[in-house]
Amino acid sequence: MKIIKLTSIILTFFLITSCGDAFKYKKVDAREFPADPKLRIKKNMEEGRGFRLMDGINTSNTYDFASSNPLWRATLDTLNFMPLVSANYSGGVIITDWYSENNTESQAIKISVRFLTNEIRSDALDINVFVKECTVNLTNCQVNQSEGDLRVELATNILKKAAQYETEDIKKYKKNNPYIVSTPSKKKDTKK
Repeated sequence: MKIIKLTSIILTFFLITSCGDAFKYKKVDAREFPADPKLRIKKNMEEGRGFRLMDGINTSNTYDFASSNPLWRATLDTLNFMPLVSANYSGGVIITDWYSENNTESQAIKISVRFLTNEIRSDALDINVFVKECTVNLTNCQVNQSEGDLRVELATNILKKAAQYETEDIKKYKKNNPYIVSTPSKKKDTKK
């Protein structure tokens, strides 16, 4: 029993003393910050040390449709040459129909893209490429999953295009929603 009490006291002591650095006063050089409050607020917002209530001034309703997801848009733009069988945004899946280039019926490809996250990163997409090869009279067809360069090339093109769309969206948002600092109203002198 004494060992448990002693251990809990020592553990509590270490926990209390380890949090001390987070609450210590940090010295700041006033020359590093602009004197104008509007410029200070703008600088803090640009550095990510501030927040906006109700997401800025624009109070119109915004909906998170597929057209607002840069990864989804980039995938559709990359696969726009192929007919689609299914494009389910809520399920996060795009499936193309069989596609053959130059009217070669003996060989066709089919692509399925599964979205694992909305973030633009290398593991956000699960791309599968299927190759169908048939004999000359279109009988005896075989379908195999391709592990070739096409998967890597598709993923690279989609991610590059999505990054461009996201950059454009951020610039557009900043242009349409600039950070505006309100000026305090002057109080009327009520004493006469």
